[in-house]
Amino acid sequence: MPFPLIEDPVFYLVAVPAVLLLGISKSGFGAGFGSLAVPLMALTVAVPQAAAILMPVLLVMDLLGLAAFRKNFDARLLRFLVPFGLLGVIVGALLFKLLDARLVAGTVGVFTLIFLAQRLVFPPGAGTAPSPKWLGAMLSTLSGFTSFVAHAGGPPLSAYVIGLRLSPLQFTATMAFYFFVVNLAKWLPYGLLGLIDLRNMATSLVLLPLAPLGVWIGLLLAHRISPQWFYRILYVGMFLTGCKLVWDGFLSI
Repeated sequence: MPFPLIEDPVFYLVAVPAVLLLGISKSGFGAGFGSLAVPLMALTVAVPQAAAILMPVLLVMDLLGLAAFRKNFDARLLRFLVPFGLLGVIVGALLFKLLDARLVAGTVGVFTLIFLAQRLVFPPGAGTAPSPKWLGAMLSTLSGFTSFVAHAGGPPLSAYVIGLRLSPLQFTATMAFYFFVVNLAKWLPYGLLGLIDLRNMATSLVLLPLAPLGVWIGLLLAHRISPQWFYRILYVGMFLTGCKLVWDGFLSI
């Protein structure tokens, strides 16, 4: 019996850069680019299958992120964000079979671009009040929901956390701990939905060595960049992510 992994070489042509982008974004450098991973892989496989294949890869990346940034996270902010993120995971699990993944992706893309436009017109300054907590609760819930559906939880959460103007290390560490908990919570419902099967997990094992490589590349860059450029690259990553998600959701045939 042959080893039950995906053998299509075209799949690996898109999966390898997708996993590397995901690893780089997990390090904090170019955060936002990671949301491109599932849309890229969805060029060759269905969105739910792409999301399932990335689950073990995400687990390794999350553990590496925890180890690298264990002293830099904002514990008070996490206590606020995580419960709403888990609520979003529950909603995503309950609605998963009723949802059109492309519509969800397109909606996330629209909200991402609206946020970036708002930041361009009204850039945050020293006297700008932080975003209200009700908005943080809503965006955290949306983040958990879109993370469950397509591992695209980064843009909604970033839309809130960026406004808090954390240092690059604190931003990255807080996001790393948040997504570790959210991604861990997705394993059981993914299994119950039949997405955790031998073929997907075997394919994931082939891609797994790329996880530390992507994180290492990102860490190498993240520790050599100023806060100003950190946020500029973050905005570029979110812009490209938003455009790709809108294209996948509303414009592609």
